Amino acid sequence: MPGAGPLPILVFAAGTSSRMGGADKLLQPVDGQPLIRRTVQQALATGHPVTVLLAPDRPARAMALRDLAVETVGVRDADRGMSASIRAGITSLPRDAPGAMFLLADMPDLETSDLAALVDAFHQAGGTRVVRAAGADGTPGAPSVVPRRLFKAMAALQGDQGGRAAMREEDVLLVPLPGRRALTDLDTPADWAAWRAARKK
Repeated sequence: MPGAGPLPILVFAAGTSSRMGGADKLLQPVDGQPLIRRTVQQALATGHPVTVLLAPDRPARAMALRDLAVETVGVRDADRGMSASIRAGITSLPRDAPGAMFLLADMPDLETSDLAALVDAFHQAGGTRVVRAAGADGTPGAPSVVPRRLFKAMAALQGDQGGRAAMREEDVLLVPLPGRRALTDLDTPADWAAWRAARKK
C-alpha cells in the first residue's frame, strides 16, 4: 500500500464552547470520562501520532489529558477562529508527514474503527486525495484526512474559516461511517440532553 506510514492526527480542541451556557462541552462526561479524553484515546488507539491543539485559557482540558502519550500545542490566538488552530497544527507536523487527519474533539459517537477506515482509504487512494467521513446516508461530515500538498493553502486561511475553504475544488473521497457518527457534534445543553436521551433508548 503506497505511503502507508504514520499519519499524524490533529485533534482540534481550542474552541470556546460559547453556546454551552458557561459549561465546557469538551469536559462533558461520555462513557465515564471527559469527551476530550475519550476522543484522544480513540485517536491514540489507531497507533498513529496524536497532537492536541489547545487554548491556553482552558487548563482543565490539558489536565484531562495529562497522563496520555500525546503532544499538545497551545493556540495562543485561538480567539481568531478555526484558522488559528489549523495554522498551529500544520506548523507542528513533521516535515515528512504524508498528510494529516483533522479530528474535531467534540464528536462523541466516533470510534477508533472509524478513524482507521479513513486512514486506510487515504493510503489506498495513494495519499493524494482528501478523504472525508460521511454519514451512512452519504452526507459529508467529519473528520477529514488532508494530503500534504494542501498544507500551504490551509495555513493561509484567515478568521473562522475551517479546512473546507481550502478543499472546495478538491475531488473528495467520501467514506460513509455507521449511522450519524460523522455528523454528531453537540454544541448546546439541549443538544447534549437530546443525545443522552437517545443513547438510553
